Amino acid sequence: MAEAADFQGTSPSPARRWLRRTGAVLAGTPLLTGLLQLPAASPAEAATPAAPRAASDDGSVAVSVDSLTPGAPAEGDTVTVSGTVTNKGKKTVTDASVGLRVGSLLDTRSSIDTVAKNSDDIGSPVGAEIDDKYTEKFSKLTPGVSQPYTISVPADELDLGQDGVYDLSVTLTGETSDQPWEQTLGVRHTFLPWQPDEADAKTKTTFMWPLISTVHMTAETGSDEEQTPVFHDDELAEEISPGGRLDRMVTLGKDLDVTWVIDPDLLASVEAMTTRYEIPGENADDKNAVGGHQAVAKRWLTEVQKAVADKEVVALPFGDPDLASLAHHGTSVTGSLRHLKEATDVAAGTVESILHVTASTDFAWPVEGAVDPSIIKVSTSAGADKVITRGDTFEGGRDLTYTPTAPRPIGGGTTAVVADARLSTVFDGDTTRASASTQAVQRFLAQSLTLALQTDRPRSVVIAPQRTPSAAQAQTMAEAIGALQDSTWSQPQDLTAAAKSKPDPDAGTEVPPASAYPKSLRKQELPRSAFEQIARTQDKLDRFKVILSNPSRVVTPFGRALNRGMAASWRGRPAEAAIYRSGVETYLDTLSSQVRLIEKSDTKLSGRSATIPVTVQNNLVQGVEHLVLRLTSTNPTRLEIDGNAYEEQPIAVSGGHSQSVKFTTNANANGRATVVAQLYTQDGRPYGQPVTFDVKVTEITATVMLVIGGGVLLLVLAGFRMYTQRKRAAARQAEEREQENAADAADADAGDAKNPEASERRPTQESAPDTREDAPEQPSDPAPDTAPESADPSGTGERVDR
Repeated sequence: MAEAADFQGTSPSPARRWLRRTGAVLAGTPLLTGLLQLPAASPAEAATPAAPRAASDDGSVAVSVDSLTPGAPAEGDTVTVSGTVTNKGKKTVTDASVGLRVGSLLDTRSSIDTVAKNSDDIGSPVGAEIDDKYTEKFSKLTPGVSQPYTISVPADELDLGQDGVYDLSVTLTGETSDQPWEQTLGVRHTFLPWQPDEADAKTKTTFMWPLISTVHMTAETGSDEEQTPVFHDDELAEEISPGGRLDRMVTLGKDLDVTWVIDPDLLASVEAMTTRYEIPGENADDKNAVGGHQAVAKRWLTEVQKAVADKEVVALPFGDPDLASLAHHGTSVTGSLRHLKEATDVAAGTVESILHVTASTDFAWPVEGAVDPSIIKVSTSAGADKVITRGDTFEGGRDLTYTPTAPRPIGGGTTAVVADARLSTVFDGDTTRASASTQAVQRFLAQSLTLALQTDRPRSVVIAPQRTPSAAQAQTMAEAIGALQDSTWSQPQDLTAAAKSKPDPDAGTEVPPASAYPKSLRKQELPRSAFEQIARTQDKLDRFKVILSNPSRVVTPFGRALNRGMAASWRGRPAEAAIYRSGVETYLDTLSSQVRLIEKSDTKLSGRSATIPVTVQNNLVQGVEHLVLRLTSTNPTRLEIDGNAYEEQPIAVSGGHSQSVKFTTNANANGRATVVAQLYTQDGRPYGQPVTFDVKVTEITATVMLVIGGGVLLLVLAGFRMYTQRKRAAARQAEEREQENAADAADADAGDAKNPEASERRPTQESAPDTREDAPEQPSDPAPDTAPESADPSGTGERVDR
């Protein structure tokens, strides 16, 4: 086995196997002779059977332990082990037997790690087999075929001694056609914690139960009053649906004494799904599909509310920002810490409004608990005074022979809460197979008991598992926590209480240097360019929001999207992270461009002064205000805007409308002048793209003035001619009337001379026809004081009264 140990994963060559077998035979000959000369063994020694020889084809049968109950037995319990045995070799195994063996006491945590690493190594030591009646036999095992087994043994029959963790192995022995003797063909080592009596001082154990997901919501919202949210996928619905990962986390966690660690973004995203939400179609031109998981979202939130009732809840900053990436690459970018502060400020309010519980925001949790001075500084910059770290990345202390308690004061009023690395990482592997899950549970219990037996000092132990455990991992964690809570050596404790417990004066409090930060984690960090893009988007948002009549419709969704852009869940997914951040910035650019100046063609001015209209269009749903439109002449000596080089006018445009603004211009010379229209915010920052157009000025010439003067003269002459004609016609009419009157008078005088009586009866021309007061009024009678009207036709241009 030396060769195999030196070169793990390789098998000895045929020559080496032949030499090893020959050496074993030669060495066994004198040993056999000596045994024949020894006295007979004592009855006790004879009762302990010797372990069978190992097969030359190591591990030709795979042994799994799919279930071990109870995980930590007490006196009077019956230990039941079940699993399968599978013949992986090419030969049929006969006379096979599956039995249990209790090995040595594992009194150190590192020895548990060693056994776990070599759990299927048939060359590792195994204890004596328990009574033969607690075995299961198989007449034969066909190659490639699995057979189940179940062995139940009373705990009293296991012959367990002092408290501690024992190496419990399940072995399969049998024969093959080419090696017809009893040999060990397969083994599986696991752990059996044993402490039947209650401990005098139990270890206080805190298990963090994380409710965290990846980023699902975009910055985009609908234009309706409710601002329908838009998700870039519908994977969150799968996670919260019955049987999904997050559904299992809630279902399993509600019956456990754990501290819930929640990303408020997850709650906000699920709450957004409770009404109407949209998901982009496969084609960019397709309309958004409406998500249909409202009932699932409501049910999940209700279950979360029930699960966290009367439990401690710790709220991470909104979006669970990557503190290490921010510390290593973001602090040099202006405004990055501002986003962390905003994410922390909204965390407690989000949790309280959705879950109706008060959450603590005093804790920061860097990825995998890895810290250095810069990470500590960033973690506490937003108000947290407790940083959750992990023992494998933090100083343990001065040659301590035990695991110290979790809290460590590291200066500045900050406490490092050091989670136990072994207990925190035991569930990281694939636990979808029952054997892997059972092994993780037993290893967890073994490490916990061994830790508890290290010292009589009162200690608080914190367990910080991975951020997003799978459904299978959650199931395994729940089984382990349930067994631990029923154990005799541990009791549950909240995270806040653990952080406030008395520190161990011998524990290390020095924060590891930056050079000690794991390289594997540093490779996954968000680059500086990510924070630069976030800062650029924030700057655009600041310029955009000041012109809006209702800025909260934009500030809130974009602010939360920027928080999501620096989430820890982007680690290991740089391309997806870049696409998300670019999508946020592009969508903001699209919204900003909805407020713009309409392009304008070149303009001609044929005079000294004129007005130039410029149109501002607002295609947003809400109105815009606090904008200034400036029209600037690049050549004010030729063309002035309201007597200056430029003129500004305030702008306010309702949603979905346009507004034209007129500017007065004055031309000083002929030629072409370039004019620039530009929108500005009230603080003088340009908004949008400028519109540039040319104005061609044409001066009024002498020829034009002569033509205009000639036209005016013709109009005057025409009027004078009309006046003289009217005057001559009036004089002619008056002369004709005088002649007619003179003729009538002459005739009257001649008649009067012949008949004097008739002359007296005929009225004169000046007298009225009838002056009697009782004479009836006629419709044709003229009004009093009305001048006599001529019955003759009026002259040209004369006013006629009708």
